[in-house]
Amino acid sequence: MTLALETLVDVLKAAGEPTRFRLLKLLSSGDLTVTDLTEILGQSQPRISRHLKLLGEVALIDRYQEGAWAYFRLSADGAAVELVRTMLLAARDDDAVLARDAERLTALKQARSERARDYFSRNAQEWDILRRLHVHEAEVEAALVSLVGDEPVDQMLDLGTGTGRILQLLQPVYRHAVGVDASRDMLAVARANLDRAGIGKATVRQGDIFNLPLEAGQFDLVTIHQVLHFLDQPDRAIAEAARMLAPGGRLIIIDLAPHALEYLRDDHAHARLGFAHQTMGDWLSQVGLTLEKAVDLSPDHGRERQLTVTIWLARARERARSAVSPVFASIGH
Repeated sequence: MTLALETLVDVLKAAGEPTRFRLLKLLSSGDLTVTDLTEILGQSQPRISRHLKLLGEVALIDRYQEGAWAYFRLSADGAAVELVRTMLLAARDDDAVLARDAERLTALKQARSERARDYFSRNAQEWDILRRLHVHEAEVEAALVSLVGDEPVDQMLDLGTGTGRILQLLQPVYRHAVGVDASRDMLAVARANLDRAGIGKATVRQGDIFNLPLEAGQFDLVTIHQVLHFLDQPDRAIAEAARMLAPGGRLIIIDLAPHALEYLRDDHAHARLGFAHQTMGDWLSQVGLTLEKAVDLSPDHGRERQLTVTIWLARARERARSAVSPVFASIGH
């Protein structure tokens, strides 16, 4: 990848100023706000904002809104970004200024992690109750990994990302990933988990699953894990997910099979008591996707575990495999 002379000079000017270089170094590690950057660098908010504006003008950083907060990170693609990454790698790890920035960033991430852990602990009891109702999560994750396979994924999108678990689970196969969730509290948990796992190639954003703040047609893999049963109009969420898929891209939905546990509506805000294969197949077909496989993961017949989890795999029709009939599998005990 090469740059025109004028563009090259603009990028070098933008990245070559000490404060802006420090900002690029910090933003290469993940999502940070102006307040975060002000705290780490010890400079005023107007000054930091002005430097960020200059970096944005040469497409070195991305900015996105999350409620009243704006988050920034180093852009994922482009010749200019590749040049900057090379420059960042050339900086000495023992440089006093950069080392101090790194220490302050570590402290900030630790505080972020503690706040996320507090939120998670306050809600952990309810989540544990729900997890005990269906097949063990490890079995679900193993089946998901098997369905995804080891085919490299350029761009991945996880809708209703929650704690960011799917972003962690599938990180060996994707080059870049985005997780979207409506809850800022859950996004704080996800960011802390990604920080702890050292996953810098995934980012999370606040967004409406029915109206995503993303460019359509750019994702090779979209996942929706245990989200649809909370929605009054799950078919709308599937349509929005399909809109995000690149030609030939895959959509994987993990959710509950039909069940009769009515108390989940009132006690746990479930809008739908699971989904039948026919219903899901119809919704996928209506948005131009071909259902390729559905896997039922049935629990044992113990008193607690009563719910079957289903994983549906669909593909955008533009490159769908010809003459492929849906394969339904059932895994039980």
